[in-house]
Amino acid sequence: MIIRKLYRFEASHIVRNCSSNRCKYSIHGHSFRCELFLSADRLDRGQMVYDFGLLKGPIKDFLDGFDHATLFWEDDSPAYIKAMKEQSKRWVQLPVSPTAEQLSRVIFVTCQVLLDATDRANGDEAARVQSVILHETETGYAQCLSEDAYSPVMGRIDLKRVIFSGPIKAEWRDARMWEHLLAGGRFESLCARR
Repeated sequence: MIIRKLYRFEASHIVRNCSSNRCKYSIHGHSFRCELFLSADRLDRGQMVYDFGLLKGPIKDFLDGFDHATLFWEDDSPAYIKAMKEQSKRWVQLPVSPTAEQLSRVIFVTCQVLLDATDRANGDEAARVQSVILHETETGYAQCLSEDAYSPVMGRIDLKRVIFSGPIKAEWRDARMWEHLLAGGRFESLCARR
């Protein structure tokens, strides 16, 4: 069984080393649509793959971190990175180029880690990220499956090298969520607080 949750965010980037001069030399933005697909081979006590309400917690905060942010690759020029950090309050530094393909991998890996770090109180332990489809435009998207997310050929996604600016983290329900996640912390499910 598969379920889908749709998220939206606006973000800008430069895609270095690509074929298009417009994309590799100019900052440009997109209205991204992110489809998160979860699957399970059995249903929880509520007869669901995973409660959609639970996707309004850390996963939503994480994805909202990209909204109105400048996304850049840690291997870009130091001058560009410095300028982006000085000129934008909302920025995300990534260990990979901020292409739709690599960003979908970052989202897949992070959402799975967030799922794994959430207390599964309702028998929903079987729920896993099945895929992420990241629409960069109305006509183009990248789809990440498990074998893509963890492919050594495509590059390891090291979440410790993903850096969110302070103003992004300050808007999360828990400003220390990212540090907590990287330290192997657990998250209480929303259902447990109701």
